[in-house]
Amino acid sequence: MINQDLLKVVEHISREKNIDKQMVFEDLEMAMLSAARKAYGAANDVVVRIDRTTGEINATRDDEPISMKELGRIAAQTAKQVMIQKFREAERDSLFEEFSERVGQIITGTVARYEGGALVLHLGRTEGFLPRSEQIPGETHHPGERVRGMILDVREQPHEVRIVLTRTHPDYIRRLFDLEVPEVGERIIEIKALAREAGYRTKVAVASIDSKVDAVGACVGVRGSRIRNIVDELNGEKIDIVRWNESSQVLIANALKPAEVQETALCFEMGRASVVVAEDQLSLAIGKRGQNVRLAARLTGWDIDIVTPGDYDKGIDQMSTALREIDGVDDILIEKLLAMGIINLGDIEEVGVEPLVSELELEEELAKRVVESAKAAAQRYAVEEQAAKELAAAAEAERTHDAPAAGDAEVAVDAADGLAAGELPSTGVAVENETESEASMGEESVAERTE
Repeated sequence: MINQDLLKVVEHISREKNIDKQMVFEDLEMAMLSAARKAYGAANDVVVRIDRTTGEINATRDDEPISMKELGRIAAQTAKQVMIQKFREAERDSLFEEFSERVGQIITGTVARYEGGALVLHLGRTEGFLPRSEQIPGETHHPGERVRGMILDVREQPHEVRIVLTRTHPDYIRRLFDLEVPEVGERIIEIKALAREAGYRTKVAVASIDSKVDAVGACVGVRGSRIRNIVDELNGEKIDIVRWNESSQVLIANALKPAEVQETALCFEMGRASVVVAEDQLSLAIGKRGQNVRLAARLTGWDIDIVTPGDYDKGIDQMSTALREIDGVDDILIEKLLAMGIINLGDIEEVGVEPLVSELELEEELAKRVVESAKAAAQRYAVEEQAAKELAAAAEAERTHDAPAAGDAEVAVDAADGLAAGELPSTGVAVENETESEASMGEESVAERTE
């Protein structure tokens, strides 16, 4: 006999909970088996089978047919509890499997509420959680608002599947470019590198595999239309599109735009790039609170040291003067040091003996003398420069006060004369590529394109 009611129940549960029909039948059989054992005792050999085609229930005890209607109210309640538990477990497994396959994808949900700072979104059959740490700083949301996020993690917990979302992860920017820039989604344009300070600024380095497609122009769009959509989605976060180049020197110059770079010296031993910019370009290169140079360092993978031409030349002159006093050192060796990206006495001390021996093929004894002499000269220059600053300060004090005490300048001079040896002061602004925060301006600044 066909049990249409049972078949309809199975169909409904399977569709609503996204559970395989076979699993629903098995859960029903398990629930009925538990009810029968509750009624007849676990010692009895009870078997329950449901025909998948007709929905007919066949139950036996010790090979004798039994009717499920005879089991009583308590057994029926047991069957109901087991059935609910099994369906919840099946639904949880289904959700976990579905969303685990979607990690890294963008999903849109409706704001439900806040829980301890975390934003809870309705995602249809379940909820997504956007922790405070994954929310863009400064943005707020209201119930009923539609919010995008990227699935960051899916965690299977005892009573639920927790879907963790993010709006701050760098890959969220990549996914937005996939959606808004067709050439990126089709992999005609590749995002080669990305550095982000969520809520403030992001640098994206792009390259095209098709010479006919301009990577920067395609990402920006006509009158900035494409990039503006991404900026709006991020509540005004600035996006800089940087033209990728396999040459680190060219890439660094592109990443530091709109500042104009005069020269870049790469030191592979230290992983540092010394970048020379004019005095009037210094603030542009560094950026607001150092954002531009920090993001450029993260984007390129180099520690970036911004220096002015004067500081750059001064460091080279001091290094050359000190090294020429060493027997066995000539202009050729100094040129080799410069080619290695070593541009001042402090660099020699930091690099140490081993690279001088392996890269420049110096005798170890000479390499040691070079490093020791560089250290001593750096200390000497530091003392001299500090003394000069003290004298200048004393002279300024005499000019600005009506009747300066006669002993004031003498005290300053005595203090300068008695300075202990110290390190050579930094001649630039150094930024390591693993700094905590990031943001900047790039070749195709959104501020220029869209504001």
